[in-house]
Amino acid sequence: MGKLTFNQTKKILSILLVILFVATVTSPAISADKSHSSSSGLQTFSTEQSAKSHCPTDTVVWLNLPTGIYHYKGQHWYGNTKSGAYVCQKEADKAGDRATRGM
Repeated sequence: MGKLTFNQTKKILSILLVILFVATVTSPAISADKSHSSSSGLQTFSTEQSAKSHCPTDTVVWLNLPTGIYHYKGQHWYGNTKSGAYVCQKEADKAGDRATRGM
């Protein structure tokens, strides 16, 4: 195969970028309907309703997964951290997580 022209190279790069974008957007992520179990036995949920169904008599909190700190409904970070999930408070406590300070 001979050398590619600038326009051919540009077209190929554009196609590769589109493929990469589509692959990134459509790659599997944690589903909103599924739960995730950590090694500590803590069930995490991507929706508040799923967590409420799992523990109807417990308080549902938003757990910031990297820090292990959870937030209550009505607090600023409830459902708003970059990497988090809804969990049952008693399960979070048992797994060694804790409530945010300064309530």
